[in-house]
Order: sequence, then C-alpha cells, then structure tokens
Amino acid sequence: MQSVLIAVGSFVLYIIAYKTYGQFLAKKIFKLDDSNITPAVKINDKKDYVPTKLEVLFGHHYTSIAGTGPIVGPAIGIIWGWVPALIWILLGSIFMGAVHDFGALVVSARNQGKSIGDIAGKYISRRVQIMFLVIVFLLLLIVIAVFCLVIASLFSMYPQSVIPIWIEIPIAMAIGHLVYKKGKDALKLSLIGVFLLYVFIVVGAYVPVKLPAIGSIQPLASWTIILLIYAFIASVMPVWKLLQPRDYINGHELFVVLFVLAIAVLFSRPEIVAPVYQAHPEGAPPIFPFLFITISCGAISGFHALVGSGTSSKQMSKESHAIVIGYGGMLLEGFLAVLVIIAVAGGIGLAGGDSNLTGFAAWSDHYSSWGAAKGLGAKIGAFVNGSAKMLGFIGISWTIAITVMGVFVASFASTTLDTATRLQRYIISELGVELHIKALTNVYVATGVAVVTAGIVALAKEGGKGGLILWPLFGAANQLLACLALMVITVYLRKKKIQSIYTFVPMLIMFVITGVAMVYNMHNFYADGLKSLHLLVISLIIMVLEAWMIIESFVLLSKKTDADDLQSA
Repeated sequence: MQSVLIAVGSFVLYIIAYKTYGQFLAKKIFKLDDSNITPAVKINDKKDYVPTKLEVLFGHHYTSIAGTGPIVGPAIGIIWGWVPALIWILLGSIFMGAVHDFGALVVSARNQGKSIGDIAGKYISRRVQIMFLVIVFLLLLIVIAVFCLVIASLFSMYPQSVIPIWIEIPIAMAIGHLVYKKGKDALKLSLIGVFLLYVFIVVGAYVPVKLPAIGSIQPLASWTIILLIYAFIASVMPVWKLLQPRDYINGHELFVVLFVLAIAVLFSRPEIVAPVYQAHPEGAPPIFPFLFITISCGAISGFHALVGSGTSSKQMSKESHAIVIGYGGMLLEGFLAVLVIIAVAGGIGLAGGDSNLTGFAAWSDHYSSWGAAKGLGAKIGAFVNGSAKMLGFIGISWTIAITVMGVFVASFASTTLDTATRLQRYIISELGVELHIKALTNVYVATGVAVVTAGIVALAKEGGKGGLILWPLFGAANQLLACLALMVITVYLRKKKIQSIYTFVPMLIMFVITGVAMVYNMHNFYADGLKSLHLLVISLIIMVLEAWMIIESFVLLSKKTDADDLQSA
C-alpha cells in the first residue's frame, strides 16, 4: 500500500504544482503571449525550424530529455535511501528542474531559437558565450559516448530489444513522409506505429539478436560503431523525416508504459524493501552533494536546457505551448523517476523472474555496496527486473515484460543519442562561427567532428567500454550546466526588469552543489595519479570556466541597480 500512496500522492502533487506554480510563472514571470511569433513560424526552413503540433513536439521534447537519465539516476541514488531520493525528485523537479526547462525554452524562443550558450553571448559577453560553448561541447561529448555505450550494453543484456528498436526507424520514416508530404493525420499514423512496435516487441521476445565477435572487435564495440554511424545519418536529416515521428511514437510508448506501470503498482502493491535512509553506504561518496548530482534527470538536468534551446524552441508553433512542453514535460519526467524509485525500492523484491531472491535480499543483491550498484548492468537491471516483476501481476509474461522494459529504456536512450548528436552539431557550428573556422559551420563536417570525437572516447578502451571513463564527471558537469543555464535566464529576466528570484535561488543552490562535487571529484582524480590525469585536467578546465562565467555574470548583475528584484518575492 505504501508504494500506491507514493505513486498517487506524487501524481496529485505534480498536477497541483502545474496548475499553481507553473501557471504563476507562465503568467506573471515569463508572460507568455501567442502574439509573439515563434522562430519556427518566422524562419521555417523546413529542416531545423519547423512549426509543429503541440502533441508531436511534446513527444519529441519529452523523449529527448528523458533518455535513461530518470531511470539510471534514481536507480543509483536510492542507495542513500528511498526517502531522500524521493524528496529530491519531487521538490527538485517542481521548484528547480521545471523552472529551468521552462525558462530555457522561453528565452530561446524569444531569441530566434538560439542555444542557451549563444544567448549567453548576447546578454552577458562574447567571452562567456565561448566558455559556455566549450563546456557544452565537453558535456555532449560525454553524453554521446555514454549513451552509445548504454544502448550497446542494452542490446547485449537484452538482445530481445534489437529487432523492435531497429524496425522502429523505417516505421517512423514512413510516418514522417505520410504526414509531411501526403498530409495524413499524425495521431492516427503514430498510433499505428506504436501498434507495429509492440507487434515487433513480441517478435523480438522470441527472436533475440546477438552480434558475434569479429576478430578482436567485441559485440559491445561493434554496436557502438553501428550506433555512431546511425547517429551521424539521423542528425543531418531534417527533423520531420525521422526525429519527430520516432519521438512521437516513443511518446505514445511512454504513455503506454507509464499507464501500465501505474496499473501494475496498483495490482502488485510492492512492499518497499529499500532502506528509508542510509547516510554511509559501503564505499559510497557522501550523500551531499552526490545524491543531487547522481539524480539529475528527474529533478534538474542541464541537458534539458540544450534540448529546449537547441531543438524544441525551433519547432514550437505558439509561445503558450512552452508551459506544457517545458514545465509540464519536466514534471512528467519527475513522475517517471518516482515510478523508477518504486520499481527499484519495492518491485525488485517481488517474487518471480529469473531469480529466487525476494524482499530485502533481492534489493541488497544490487545495493549491498556502492560497487554493487555501480555497474551498468546493475543500474538498468534493477529497474527492468523490478518493473517486469510488477507487470507479472497484471498477466504479462516474464519474457514479454523483460522485452517491453528493455525496449522502453533503449528507445529513450536512442532518442537522447539522436538529439545529443544534433545538438553537438549546432554547438560545433557556433564555435566555428565564433572562432572563425569556416569548415566547422558545414553540417557534415560539424556532425563528423561530433561523432568522431565521441567515438574516440567510447572506443578508448578494449571492449568498447571507453564511454565510462568520463562517467564520474557526467553528473557534476550536467548539474553545472543547469546552474549556468539558470544564470543566463536570471540575467535575461534582470535585463527585462522582471523578478528573477525564482531562477536566482535555484542557481545558487546548484552552484554550491556542483562546486563541492567537482572539488571532491578532483581530489579523487588527483589521488588516482596518472590513470585519472585526464579527468583531473577536464575537471580543472570546467571549474575555471565556471568560476569565470559566474564572476562575470555577477559583476553584470551588480550593475543593475534600477531593479533590485533579488530581494523581492
């Protein structure tokens, strides 16, 4: 019953937050106005700037920001206890993450759909813009490399997911053609696409696909190379050809899975077997600040600002859609993170599946120590297995349930890979403009640089596991980007003489969290010696750039004496 109360209570809380705080921000702070012509309508190049129906864009935006972040993060963060993890997800998403996402989307839409880094140059300085772009480049480098590894690992762990994931691509392209070239109804076609996806999920469940080793190239590395080639092709295609229709299918898939999981929670009513609170799990870093950077997506994530200002703002047809896409999308991601908490705190302890362990013993098998919960298989497996056990209570067989959840995770990871590669192309092109390197402004050159650099990282170590070498930096860098995005939004509001306390306070909180985390990481990297020298160098670069940008922004803010709204609420 405890799990049911958590699910229902969280859902109700999110609805209240959207109707109150979200609407307050929309009307009083950002003052949404449909008379403002959006970049998608004004520019409309039918490639990157494409006016898009709200439901289609919501599907694209949501599946892009979600990825595996709200799954992996909570699945790791629960090691400190399910209560602090749940509290951070709820409060973080309502008062920080949703404000961050909403603000980034609106500010970008009012600045020709430019990225948050480009906007930093307009409202702060060109130096800050270049530093911002460098940090974003480093973060996206990590994202592309890691998500290639995540998907490759999923294909290895759950070979049943291979056929459904790849067959979704031609289905999505067919839908894109019929919608944009033949004028067919997007909703009906997408529902057909979802039906076909589940047909192939059943096929995949009984026809798993496993890649053999090719000489010295292991399957994980082979999948990584294939995914990088796919990412290149997908990111240079017009958004309507693949990205939008596939994300719309994934959006419907999301609602199906969320609905089915919610029903499964009601029927299975799993007992919460995870500890309420663990201050010092064996081998784990301190709960502060690492809970708050481990659980990023689901609470607040800087990557969302890149999606909102990089692709979503270029497709938004009306300004009023921003509250649904930005604020509402983040709350829905928070609810997904809540369901993940229930799956790994309770569902994993249910009987069934391919393990005889139940209750606390099943939970402890994944979380007996930080090392036990650290592996990628443990992170994803805890959620997939816990969810599959709950689905068994509504009559779904273990074979089908495992495939459904494996495809669900892989679909989201694939969407994030697509979006991250496209965003990296934008960032490289912007750097090319600012640094006067004309070649980098070419679509194919910029995309090639994005894919090749990520490939070098992902394949840096034998077996294709190189994507994990930067993982310790991912959480801190991602939350740092959230801090910097909030900084840009705050400066924007100050320049417009609008109360900025609602973005300024979250910015300060994230500044402290990321600062402490980066210092802790650098201490560990230094102690590791030469084997972590590259991590230490990257950390130092990011810290210096962060400090410089924050100082320059505060100097600018201190000069705005005509509207001292930071002390008003």
